[in-house]
Amino acid sequence: AILEVLLDRPKANAIDAATSREMSRVFAEFRDDPELKVAILSGAGEKFFSAGWDLSAAAGGEAVESDYGEGGFGGFPELPGLAKPVIAAVNGYAVGSDFEIAMSADMIVAAEHAQFWLPEAQLGILPDAGTLRLPRLLPRALAMEVLLTGRRMDAVEAHDRGLVNLLAASGEALDKARELARQVASAAPLSIAAILDIERRTAPLSLEEAYRLLRSGKIESYQRMLASEDA
Repeated sequence: AILEVLLDRPKANAIDAATSREMSRVFAEFRDDPELKVAILSGAGEKFFSAGWDLSAAAGGEAVESDYGEGGFGGFPELPGLAKPVIAAVNGYAVGSDFEIAMSADMIVAAEHAQFWLPEAQLGILPDAGTLRLPRLLPRALAMEVLLTGRRMDAVEAHDRGLVNLLAASGEALDKARELARQVASAAPLSIAAILDIERRTAPLSLEEAYRLLRSGKIESYQRMLASEDA
């Protein structure tokens, strides 16, 4: 019931457009396979989760606006209809766009030596997803510091700030992510799908508006869960 996706592109697991499109294909298959309940994304080795966008591909002419697949950069952050959780097992450096991929996951398990940072502002660009997501995940002042200075956040700080769910010893992030995935996979799949759908739909709403939408009968995943044999 658990799909493991391993990013293995020596030396730094950087992602080019072709790799991102392949990741989109893999995560679309995960979305559409009724036997699969949870996905874990990790990087090969113990130094890099991923160094982000493949700058050698950029130097070769690959544009920022390239086709990264229907799931967006990294395969799943913008994938339509994905109602299953993704766990990021961060085994090392998560740099730039791959920090953004990690923060797009539903949960993060990080090795104690892992580090997270967004260097884009120092390079004359900006982290699109990071600018949108990080202030929702961290206190605004801290998110602005990370975005504007490019400073590194280590795994312990990220855990203390609530960005990382679980810490693991070096070399054990994937094992701990598997333990977490097994707990999720043991839950009712329609409940999991409804929780993810409701959280995403109601995140920008006030609590009053969120309750109104929840009780309106318009959230199909919620109605499907209520009508299920499990319920």
